This record gives sequence, C-alpha cells and structure tokens, in this order.
Amino acid sequence: MMVLGLTGGIGMGKSHAATQFRRLGIPIFDADDTVHRLQSVRGRAVRPIGDAFPGTIANGGVNREALRQAVLGNPAALKRLERIVHPLVRSEERRFIQRCRRQGRRLVVLDIPLLFETGGDARCDVVVVVSAPAAVQRARVLRRSGMTRERLSAILARQMPDAEKQRRADFVVRTGLSRGHATRAITRLLQSLR
Repeated sequence: MMVLGLTGGIGMGKSHAATQFRRLGIPIFDADDTVHRLQSVRGRAVRPIGDAFPGTIANGGVNREALRQAVLGNPAALKRLERIVHPLVRSEERRFIQRCRRQGRRLVVLDIPLLFETGGDARCDVVVVVSAPAAVQRARVLRRSGMTRERLSAILARQMPDAEKQRRADFVVRTGLSRGHATRAITRLLQSLR
C-alpha cells in the first residue's frame, strides 16, 4: 500500500486537494479533524490537556480559544501541548493505516499540515505539497472568521516556508490558478502513481 503525504501551509488549498482525493475514492486521514475529535467531549486528549493547562476545559471538552491563549507566544507551553497531542494523533494514524491495509487499499492519503515539521514525511512513500502565491494565501486566510494579521503571522512562524516545502516535495500542486486547475493536477498525479 502506498502512503501519500499531503501538506501545505495555511490557506494554500490543502482542504480542496483532500476533497479531490476523497472524491476519487482515496481514503484520507485528516490530522486536523483527528485533533478536534481528541479534544472534543470525552476525547482522549481532554484530561491530559486539562491537567497541563488549567482553565482550558469547558463542558467536557477543550475550549480551543482558551488553549490557544495558553500557548500563544509561549514556545515551552506549545511544546508541552505537542507532547500530549502528537502521540495521540500518531496512534490514530496507525489505526487508520492498519484498517486500510486490512481493506486491501492500494493508496491512502495522510493530510497533515505540519508533515515536514513533525518528521511525518518519513512515514510516506510520496509527499504532495499544495502551494499558492503568498498574496493568495494571505487573502484566503484573512477571510476566515476570527483571523487577524497577528494570528496569521504567528501561525506562519511555526510552519516551514513554502519554498522549502516545495523543495522537499515529490509533487507540487499549484492551487493559486483555479480549483479546476488544481483538480486536474491531482487527477494527473493519481494517474501517474497508478
């Protein structure tokens, strides 16, 4: 079974790319969705996060805004959070891959925003990076509810620069032209992998 890593910076079009893989019948492991599930009511990350960051639990789940405030601008706190969350996400990823192997799947996609930053690319046979011009990226992200320039800058500071991601990728899908262009690129990519 081939494991394809899908990554890209915030606002680069990774969600659209993942949707296209899904539409083409490829199973997707979504790391962001997994984190949300782990932090939701009765999620496996709720108690350890609550213990490490008092005041971040509300109604049985993690209050994501309170947690964001607890780690924002605090590298030590962010590392502590990552030591809690990353192993749990990795465990869920392993279950996903095992399930897909049992089902006889030939290809799966690991949709992981910080794939290179966390060393996840070592678990992939092929890495696809989605990329758009910086102006397009910023415009997309700043349209999101609650997003500010300062928050975007903090997020970008944690992410590997786009040029470095592209350099390390096996394939780059350009998402700044149009959705149709990106969709066709993904279809061609899958044909070449098959």
